[in-house]
Amino acid sequence: MTERLQPGDVAPDFTLPDADGNPVALSSLRGKRVILYFYPAAMTPGCTKESVDFNDALPDLEAEGVAVIGISPDKEAKLAKFRERDGLTFPLLSDPDTKVLQAYAAYGEKKLYGKVTIGVIRSTFIIDAEGKIEKAYYNVKATGHVARLRKDLAV
Repeated sequence: MTERLQPGDVAPDFTLPDADGNPVALSSLRGKRVILYFYPAAMTPGCTKESVDFNDALPDLEAEGVAVIGISPDKEAKLAKFRERDGLTFPLLSDPDTKVLQAYAAYGEKKLYGKVTIGVIRSTFIIDAEGKIEKAYYNVKATGHVARLRKDLAV
C-alpha cells in the first residue's frame, strides 16, 4: 500500500474519465483549490449522503474558488446514473483499476463490520492552487464530513 499523503506533499496528478467519458486532469485545475474525495460506491447510502452534502455546499465552495471532484471505482455509466438520480453537478470520475485511489493511499486494508477487507478507504484531500496537499483526511465518516471541511476551510 502507498504511504499516506501528508500536507506539503505534491498531489499525484491524474487524468480519469468523468460520467460522460470525458477526460478530467487534476493539473487542469491548477490555480484553484480542489477538494478531492474518494468514495467506495455510487448510489449506496453513505456515498449518496456524502455526495449530496458536497453538492449542497458547492455554491459556497465555488464562491471561494474551490472545486470539488469525487472519485470511485465505479464505471462511467453507473456514475452517470448516480449524477442524474441525485442531481449532482460536480465531476464524478471513474477509477476502475484503482490506480489513482492507490496513489492517494485511498485503497487498501480496512475494517468493515469488524472484518478486515480490501477496498476504498473513504478519504478526502484539500489540494492548494499549486497542486500540493493542504489537508489529508483518511477513514472519514460520510455523515458530517462536509460540515467539518467547511469549518476547516472557513466556507
